[in-house]
Amino acid sequence: MTVHSGRIPNKPLRPAEQRLGALAKANEVRRERAQLKRELAAGWIELERVLSDPPICTQTAMVRDLLLAVSRVGPARADRALARCQIAANKSVASLSKRQRAALIKLLPL
Repeated sequence: MTVHSGRIPNKPLRPAEQRLGALAKANEVRRERAQLKRELAAGWIELERVLSDPPICTQTAMVRDLLLAVSRVGPARADRALARCQIAANKSVASLSKRQRAALIKLLPL
């Protein structure tokens, strides 16, 4: 088998314009998510509202990261809440089941 410059054979390369567009979109999502975390930390927005009707920027966010953004919630408290709701630490907001989302909202505020 011949290796071709470290890339997978028959995998189409995306044009630079498409890659730059995807990068710009990813950066925008990161900026919005950082702003949301600042708002959670300041108490300007409640986590219950974010979980009930998640903005697009939180779809790929880890639930644990959002919990940690809330004032007075540290790693131990976040991990206990996730364990009580049977949610994995690396679970994203978009992949929460209705049961998990409802259980976590019921626990709030932590």
